[in-house]
Amino acid sequence: MKTGFKNNCDTVMNIVLESDKDTTLPFLTQLRINFHLLFCPDCSGKLQKLQYLDVIMKNDFFPLSPDFEDILMEKILKETEEELDEERIDIPAGFSFRGWVIIGFFVLFSLSSSFFGMNFIEIADAEGLSFLLPVGITIGIVLTCYGAFFIGSHLEELSARFRLR
Repeated sequence: MKTGFKNNCDTVMNIVLESDKDTTLPFLTQLRINFHLLFCPDCSGKLQKLQYLDVIMKNDFFPLSPDFEDILMEKILKETEEELDEERIDIPAGFSFRGWVIIGFFVLFSLSSSFFGMNFIEIADAEGLSFLLPVGITIGIVLTCYGAFFIGSHLEELSARFRLR
């Protein structure tokens, strides 16, 4: 009778050890295990020790060590910065200062010379002089945006050149 009882203890402990907390055992298996634990002090003691060990492993296994945490976080930060430096792609700087000025003169010349390609006398007679207002606003918007992009992309060069620092 002792061998059968021991075999039953081994079976119950194997089921308890192999079962996950996320999955539930069938009702009859749970009933059989609870019934066995009720009458077997050895198995219930082992289960209490396992539950206590589980709590210790989750909460108190790794004591807090601020020195270790600081060193570890510095190494992780250094590694991520190195990875970012490796992944960084060199983007060309864009147009040079001279290129911006040349394109600016081209835009200004093309906007001002656009009036020569149209017959404004006929348009002025048909529409009146009020058609020049949208044309002037459009030219102003284009020149303002171009100037803003130019200044924004060359802010350091312009502030050094005009000693704005």
